Amino acid sequence: MQHDLTDALQFSLTEAMRYIRAMEVGRNPLSVKYDLAVRLRTPKTSAIIRNRIRLPTPVKTEKRVCVIAEGEHAEAARQAGAAIVGTEEVFEQIRNRNLDFELCIAHEDSFKALVATKLAKVLGPRGLMPSPKFGTVVKNTGAAIRDLVGRSDYKERMGVVRLAIGQLRFTEAQLAENIKTFMSHLRKDIAALDNVTKSIHEVVLSSTHSSGFTLNGQIAPGAATGTQGSNNK
Repeated sequence: MQHDLTDALQFSLTEAMRYIRAMEVGRNPLSVKYDLAVRLRTPKTSAIIRNRIRLPTPVKTEKRVCVIAEGEHAEAARQAGAAIVGTEEVFEQIRNRNLDFELCIAHEDSFKALVATKLAKVLGPRGLMPSPKFGTVVKNTGAAIRDLVGRSDYKERMGVVRLAIGQLRFTEAQLAENIKTFMSHLRKDIAALDNVTKSIHEVVLSSTHSSGFTLNGQIAPGAATGTQGSNNK
């Protein structure tokens, strides 16, 4: 059930950033992240939104990558910085529930071997199963790692889509551009759903240690007028 925003205090991006930075005083601006939570009006049983985005100013993370590949494709993955590379030894690691990685990709020549192991039941629920649909079954492992590590994944859970949208060190202009890009991307995801009615109910900005601030839609740098009852459509 969505709460009524009619009389809720809402903030411009300028105001929200000012309060959040005050709450994060003394913390490392490289480690503190801004998070955006988009609450949706959505039917209880409907297709969920899941996608990947490259933000104008990427949020740098130390992402451990697992690559299912052999031979020259495995070597290219290692050269690109993959933490875990191989086939049979990696399959055994996954069977043992040793999932010490945040992203898993597979070379197209090794993907069938992965499918045959039936490890999708382990990787799938965690969002780690390589898929042609999401660009994680690839021809060039090195190029794929360089491309995918610079992107951010997001997935709707319980009617909310969350994304690390920036770092505390970001300027207001950088954060504004990231938010605009993500919201545009998300609206396209919603429009692409078949026979499902979803809409954006609330957009909340927070950080690693701060409270959340509902945004009023004034994203342009310098906008600083708090309002009540505006929306984020």
